[in-house]
Amino acid sequence: MNDGESDRDRDPAEELREMIQRMLSGDGEMDFGALANAAGVSGADSQSIAGLMQHLQSALSNPSDKIDWSAGMKQAERVISQNPGAVSSDERDATKQAANLAALWLDEQTEVGSIGEMELLSRQQWAQATMPVWQEIAAPVATSIADALTQAMGEATPESESEMIAGAGRLLRNVGGTLFAVQLGQVVGQLAGEVLAGGDVGFPLLDDRAAVIPANLPKLTDGLEVPVDQVRIWLALREFAHARLFQHAKWLRLQVLSGIRSYAEGIHVDVRAIEDLASEVDPSNPEQLQELLRNGSLIPPRSEEQEQALASLETTLALVEGWVDCVTASAASRLPSAQSIAEAIRRRRATGGPAEKAFSTLVGLELRPRRLREASEFWQKVTDAVGSEKRDSLWAHFDLVPTADDIDDPSRIIASLKGERVEPDEMDIALAQLFDEEEGDGPVDKSE
Repeated sequence: MNDGESDRDRDPAEELREMIQRMLSGDGEMDFGALANAAGVSGADSQSIAGLMQHLQSALSNPSDKIDWSAGMKQAERVISQNPGAVSSDERDATKQAANLAALWLDEQTEVGSIGEMELLSRQQWAQATMPVWQEIAAPVATSIADALTQAMGEATPESESEMIAGAGRLLRNVGGTLFAVQLGQVVGQLAGEVLAGGDVGFPLLDDRAAVIPANLPKLTDGLEVPVDQVRIWLALREFAHARLFQHAKWLRLQVLSGIRSYAEGIHVDVRAIEDLASEVDPSNPEQLQELLRNGSLIPPRSEEQEQALASLETTLALVEGWVDCVTASAASRLPSAQSIAEAIRRRRATGGPAEKAFSTLVGLELRPRRLREASEFWQKVTDAVGSEKRDSLWAHFDLVPTADDIDDPSRIIASLKGERVEPDEMDIALAQLFDEEEGDGPVDKSE
């Protein structure tokens, strides 16, 4: 057998592995800065590049069908280490005192839930505590992109070599998954420098724990001409309310995360999008590559099923955030600057930070629910009409939770809570007919 024949008989996966390993070791031509940018690693300093190379070498050495999410956590820690945030002992003590006062004030406004002391988290602790949920949210997208990469390679390979190329496809899938995990870690690391508390992004990232990140408080107070102690109390009120709701309604967290999964599992990256991306990229222009990967080009338009899942998820999140806003506003009525603080939070929600925008393009999911202001007004109207105890009874079971129609017109909910007779709507009529059919021997004869 001559050398040419031995080269042709070599395993393509092994050839691909050796080629990438040569590049990563510096023996081949590679623009490391461009690769780092493509992975979403901002700054592209020597430490970041070295970390990325280490993750990719690990992916080559240990090929697996599973995504190495540890690469994401390491990247998040690397981002945070550049600015970990410092908090003095006096600031920590002031935050604890504000939390203790907030807990007392909140008890006067709702009996929902029972939470322990407020946790004070560093940026790194917040990233470590929330990363499992971020992974769960992002996993369907990462898997879809990895599948599309593998499929694109398979379609470009002659059928006679399909078995040989399978190993190379698996390797490419592993490297692509690692790059996605690094991108996610970059976003989470940036978010760690933006968020104020555990419930700050709407999703239940910390189960029913109440936690604040004191190092990020200046991001809210800078330029806001109100006493910082009032901001601490207001923030603690809101965080306690959020955590207590999820502690009270045990089913709520599962419903929110299930809604996210229903949406994310519908994302299927088209192989043509991968091919179009490859045809559009100029290898000599790393900025173009970075923009194509970051602008959501690989996320296809939403399907009808996704639109329905997203609408349901947004309604639930808006109701959660609206209830939290309503309860917080009532409990914070003693704060002279409560309205100014609440308005600053609303503006902050409306615009979002750079990391939130990066996450939405990476996963195709906005972190902020729409209709938040309407949901807040809905809960206030219910409170004014029936009081806090009956208002909070709507969280006793998921069947009682208001709908999007209720947000538009709370009159049916209010009448029901008052014990007044409520005319059945279309859904009530349909359910009644269904139960009648199940209890009888067949369909109900409506002509009688």
